[in-house]
Amino acid sequence: MPRLTEARSQLRRDQIVQAARRCFVRNGMERASVADITAESGLSAGSIYAHFGSKADIVRAVVQDVMDRRALTLAAYASGVRPPSPTQVMVLLVAATDPDEARIALQAWGEATTDPAIHEIVVSMIDRMRDLFRVGCEAWLVEAKGYERAAAGPRATRIADHLVAVYQAHLIRAALLGAPDAVDDAALTDVVEAIS
Repeated sequence: MPRLTEARSQLRRDQIVQAARRCFVRNGMERASVADITAESGLSAGSIYAHFGSKADIVRAVVQDVMDRRALTLAAYASGVRPPSPTQVMVLLVAATDPDEARIALQAWGEATTDPAIHEIVVSMIDRMRDLFRVGCEAWLVEAKGYERAAAGPRATRIADHLVAVYQAHLIRAALLGAPDAVDDAALTDVVEAIS
């Protein structure tokens, strides 16, 4: 049997991750079996195990994929020519929330309490998001509010901590109700202004 090229191997891994994601959304991480993932992917069990050593490895890959997608979305907003306000970023990020990804994130938070590898992924992702929020907020404070960079840093950190909490609340709501609430622009702006 010919060996898979690296690109083809990555395509198979992605196929398995997406199939597992659909199974986890439908049945939950705990109840979805490797047999479910195999059937959903259309691949053989041998192919699944050629790419992942266990269901736990698949779970970790799905969690990493979902978390990376959120970080990419946030990074795209933060990399604009003129930094958006924290409120604008939150409105855009919440509007881009996929309820299925929110379900995976919520399940991952639960799994993170007992699985050290998922714990590491989730904590790393929260830290990464906080840092992306902080960088964007600092740029906004300097460019839109006229702060010196040294003074903007501590304020940006406080705003970023608040934004992470607000975003997590919206993810929970999206996971449980199928869609996040709209961001209360005025209330969030008031909080950001009070911090800045």
